[in-house]
Amino acid sequence: MQSNKGLKTLLLLSLLSAFPPLSTDMYLPAIPLLTEVWKQPLATVNLSLVAFFISYCFSLLVYGPLADRFGRKPPLLAGIAIYIGASLLCGMAGNVYDLIIFRVMQAAGAASASVMAMAISKDIYEGRERQRILAYIGIIMALAPMLAPVLGGMIMTWFSWPWVFIAQAIVGSVAFSGVLAMEETLKEVSPVSINNIFNSYLQLFTNKAYMGMVLAFSLIGLAHFSFIARSSDIYISGFGLTERQFSYFFAFNAMAIMAGSFSCSRLQKSVSTNRLLSLSFASMLVGALVMASGVIPGPFGLALPMAILSFCFGLSRPVSNNMILDQVDKYAGAASSFMVFIFFMVGAFSMYFISLPWGNPVGVIGTLGMLSAGLVLVLWTIVLKRLVKTES
Repeated sequence: MQSNKGLKTLLLLSLLSAFPPLSTDMYLPAIPLLTEVWKQPLATVNLSLVAFFISYCFSLLVYGPLADRFGRKPPLLAGIAIYIGASLLCGMAGNVYDLIIFRVMQAAGAASASVMAMAISKDIYEGRERQRILAYIGIIMALAPMLAPVLGGMIMTWFSWPWVFIAQAIVGSVAFSGVLAMEETLKEVSPVSINNIFNSYLQLFTNKAYMGMVLAFSLIGLAHFSFIARSSDIYISGFGLTERQFSYFFAFNAMAIMAGSFSCSRLQKSVSTNRLLSLSFASMLVGALVMASGVIPGPFGLALPMAILSFCFGLSRPVSNNMILDQVDKYAGAASSFMVFIFFMVGAFSMYFISLPWGNPVGVIGTLGMLSAGLVLVLWTIVLKRLVKTES
């Protein structure tokens, strides 16, 4: 009975964690079509992605303290309700500007899911067990970016793009039902008033190990998010693939992330955290160098090197997230919020940057991956290990 309950909790946490990829990757096959239908450049249509993540990031900063003050369930249920309503409005958008506004609303609701999933994992799991659970969540939620564009491509083939957002509203309804049935995991709410609870962020800023890791590890997302924003244009408009063919290439990339998370769950038993992170960052650098050099022609010139980066992303993310959370003893909601805030703000920047009219976007993605992986490898090797040892 307990194991069945544990499995349900794991699946719910995975679904909540998957809200960002579900809200973006399912929509990617429609972007080239919308640029034609609405007669807008890619950079303008991609603002619906960029605006989503900016709204998402700032909403995170609100949900974290609310979760510490009122518990996990009330703000989570409110956020998912907003997400469901906004998803339906996105499906009714008549132009790109309406879509951008509704995507901002959708992101404000989706932010509750990621924050609460991380905070709930902090509530009910500890140490190595939490790292193992985060790795399992990484495996399961990797199915979202793997299946979402395939589902989006099927919807585009059989129906039309508004049904993509209707499908997202259905997913939100499933999550809402799961949260309703969930027990509150925060046993002792923060007694601090709402006016003062944001001071918890000031305490986080003084934690050198926490801040150093959050800022450094977030840079790893540069190539990941730039790929998300430009991949449909590269594969469909650049290489002439169909929406469904693009979805398979994108699913291949998502499968690499899942394989990395699965490998993390196995390797952590025999390989130290330090070695896992060093290996991940060094391998990312190699994959990015191959992509930037352009030695592999055609669609696989993006797909194969990106698979290396994605595998290492999946390998390192559970370990780095767990290590970041280990640096805080309280205010787990605020700590989770700020961690995801920085990660997705970096992502929003890279999404806008790659949407500019670059002549060789594949090379730009490779260069971003090369610079970010190289810098993080240096910071991890020289600075961050020392901070962790000092603060722990």
